[in-house]
Amino acid sequence: MEKRGLSTGFLSPHYEDLKDPFFLLDMKKAVARIKKAVENGEQILIYGDYDVDGVTASIVMEKALRMAGVTEENIEIMLPDRFADGYGMSPKLIVRAKQWGAGLVITVDCGSNNHEIIDELNSLGIDCIVTDHHEISKNLPEAFAVVNPKRKDFEDEDLKNLAGVGVAFKLTQALVKEGLIEPGREKWLLDLVLIGTVCDNMLLIGENHTLGFYGLKVLVKTRLVGLRELMKRAGVKHLNSESIGFQIGPRLNAAGRLKTAELSLNLLRCDSVPEAATITEELEDLNKKRKIEQNSATNEIKKRGVLPGPVIIETGKWHEGILGIVAGRLMEEYEKPTFVLTEMDNGILKGSGRSFGDFSLDKALKYAGDIIVSGGGHAAAAGVKIKQEDLWTFREKINEYYESLNLKNQTDYLKSQPDLEVENIGELNLELMGELKRLEPFGQGNEEPIFLLKGVKIHEIRKMGSENQHLRIDVMGKDGKIMKLVAFFAPKEWMSFDPEYDRIEPVIKLVENEFNGVRSVEGRILDINMV
Repeated sequence: MEKRGLSTGFLSPHYEDLKDPFFLLDMKKAVARIKKAVENGEQILIYGDYDVDGVTASIVMEKALRMAGVTEENIEIMLPDRFADGYGMSPKLIVRAKQWGAGLVITVDCGSNNHEIIDELNSLGIDCIVTDHHEISKNLPEAFAVVNPKRKDFEDEDLKNLAGVGVAFKLTQALVKEGLIEPGREKWLLDLVLIGTVCDNMLLIGENHTLGFYGLKVLVKTRLVGLRELMKRAGVKHLNSESIGFQIGPRLNAAGRLKTAELSLNLLRCDSVPEAATITEELEDLNKKRKIEQNSATNEIKKRGVLPGPVIIETGKWHEGILGIVAGRLMEEYEKPTFVLTEMDNGILKGSGRSFGDFSLDKALKYAGDIIVSGGGHAAAAGVKIKQEDLWTFREKINEYYESLNLKNQTDYLKSQPDLEVENIGELNLELMGELKRLEPFGQGNEEPIFLLKGVKIHEIRKMGSENQHLRIDVMGKDGKIMKLVAFFAPKEWMSFDPEYDRIEPVIKLVENEFNGVRSVEGRILDINMV
């Protein structure tokens, strides 16, 4: 904690110290409009997104409105189809709002850049409250209220880190302060806030850390039948950032990636164990299919080789639901910002990008704005559509923008910097694991503690997995203790270590394992230094 400059208060944040939700611009207008809708019995249409943040934000908003007095029959959730609608407010929303007779539309995790849709809603006499956290590409839309901490006229840097579900929760808090929701009831939504925030890769400091701290406590005793069933099927043994990011999140995301996010939405809304088990099994199958699709695309690109340049831009015929994951994989392997695009039937290339360090994808897309059909997002993750004939120009523009920044030492952002050097393996024990858990939830800005193992010897080494793609190394410390280390999808150069000659210094994070009721500490390999 001292090395990271953290105070003891970081270990025990107070819920009461969360920032006043009315700090957010337009929050008073949003609450007043919702209060009017409750009093008049208006029908409210919630419009979300197809990723985990969008789905959890939709559920938070629905539950908040129900607690505020909106009847079940007066609330409907609508999610876009990734393949037919893409990100943001679809024209289908206009049709549905008219058919259903909605008086109010509330967006979650989207809407800040959907000026035309909001203008059309206004022309129909349907008010729109935007709750969002994405970058705003131009002027604010003419919505009744725009609650988005990324507004250029808002300056609180902490609240700018909120996920879409975090913004939805701040609106819930505002309804509590206004007296529409009984104080304390909103806390039961924090499990969803935690999941959406972690899965959207937001900074877990300040406001988000406090929300996550209490979110973990709620997740342990979640009232959501579907979520309990999902965790059971996924084999979640320890509730932490890792299990959320690698077990819960991918299964919830698989629905929107390969089929429809309605599956995940229905899972989180259902009260029946049999129904939850059925949906969970379908999500499990979709997640397996997602892994196969992404591995196939990643291997295809690696086999043919990527084109030179500071930014990787690759195209092919792949399932559009896995493009972001593939971009992330390539970014980590080649240590370059990456766009992966798939060929659509209408002459359009549609893709996702992943970045790190000081290279903002959102700003890069604005630089190339004159040739893109649509695009935008965050600094580290964004989506884009371009015409196939503009591919080479797009490559040139994106790489030109990167080179114009004269960035230095960017790969340092991808390297795991150890917090502590350890020679005696016995020091990395269950007692230490218990202390580290107090720092949860981990994520950007509050990274999991990392250890450099000094002076260890390779005791045993073996390959694992159906294609020998994983690596296990058992190392012995100076105290004679042995620890199992694992690297999933290990680099090729790690696969040929010789215990007789090679001396290594692994960089690891700790994981708790439990087998046949016996708990132990293992290491997840992040990097290996040769000595």
